[in-house]
Amino acid sequence: MDFELFEKMARHADSEDGVSARFYDRAVKTGKIDASGFPVFEDVCFCEIRIKDNTTEVFDQPADESKIKRFPAEYARYRLGKKQRAVGTPLEQFAFLTQAETEALKFRGIFTIEALAELADDRAEGLNLFREKKLALRFCKAAKEQMSVVQYSQKLEAAEAEIARLKQRLTEASKVSPVEKGGKRL
Repeated sequence: MDFELFEKMARHADSEDGVSARFYDRAVKTGKIDASGFPVFEDVCFCEIRIKDNTTEVFDQPADESKIKRFPAEYARYRLGKKQRAVGTPLEQFAFLTQAETEALKFRGIFTIEALAELADDRAEGLNLFREKKLALRFCKAAKEQMSVVQYSQKLEAAEAEIARLKQRLTEASKVSPVEKGGKRL
């Protein structure tokens, strides 16, 4: 985990009292068309702003420099999440966590199952995440073992393809040059 970003988030836990912001990626139609004739989409960083005690108004716009400066902790959390998800398994894929537990972990700067598994034991204990960490470790171990099965399966398929190719060559070779036995053609 990128602890520099996490420390920055911790120092600015609440950018503004009574206001909460969330940065996220939204798929936006670009106006371009691909070779198949379908519209092209791209991920755009958006900022959703909510004001305390106001349930009717939500300001949801593309993130710009002013919003990033206004909500540095939230933006740092967004960047940390993107960085972790690029190399790990998102917490949403972990069946042992409720939505509330997933959001609590994200608030603590943990966005992937691998990041949860890598937590130091004392830190997991302090955050009351020891059970979740053990489950994440089991998940990662099982995923590694599954990869071994996948790799073995790929090697087996390659060997079977090679055997089929060699059988085909043997069949073709036997048709082209007949073998003679005792002066007679077979």
